[in-house]
Amino acid sequence: MLDILLEDNHCLAVNKPAGLLAQGDETGDPCLLDLARDYLKAKYAKPGNVFVGLVHRLDRPTSGVVLLARTSKGADRLSRQFREGTIRKIYWAVVEGTPDAKSGEWHDRLLKDESRNVVHVDVRGQEAHLTYQVIEQRGTTSLIELIPTTGRSHQLRVQLASRGLPIVGDLKYGAKTVLLAIDRRPRVALHARELTFDHPTRAESLTVTAPLPRDWPGPVERP
Repeated sequence: MLDILLEDNHCLAVNKPAGLLAQGDETGDPCLLDLARDYLKAKYAKPGNVFVGLVHRLDRPTSGVVLLARTSKGADRLSRQFREGTIRKIYWAVVEGTPDAKSGEWHDRLLKDESRNVVHVDVRGQEAHLTYQVIEQRGTTSLIELIPTTGRSHQLRVQLASRGLPIVGDLKYGAKTVLLAIDRRPRVALHARELTFDHPTRAESLTVTAPLPRDWPGPVERP
């Protein structure tokens, strides 16, 4: 069942669980887009196809706010906000280690190896910026708030890992701690906590906050 955070005629915001695809792929596994269509079709008894626009994505092992559009006008205007970087995104991550400073900014260039679906820091890559703040230290791990001002593939995971701070559960980028979601699939301790955007048809700014999921780690000690 979908965890609906906001719903109106143009927008649908959902708290995506870790392990669920945002969009279907070659695995044929269930995805958020199809679940949202089924939800709207059943709720409003709509015949035929139901429009749902995916205007941004979260990685499969990541949880948190995903904003969907219920109309083509909404999809166009929300997508433009994401492209232009006017949407404010806040993430929480539990990482192995602690940053040298309690807060700061990181600037990198990231390059994606499409054949391996891996991103790394490289001067030939695209600019990636974020600000961060340590919320609390938990033994050998830290809870960090991250606010990216760019939206590169795997950006937060790579910018953290490149500084010796891999996200708990992110074995792809060097984590030593395994983390499982409620469905027992591997997940990473990265959660899209908050999204602030302009409503596509009203002169109104909206903020959607996603509660932490039940599989979010508490204090995690590195083995």
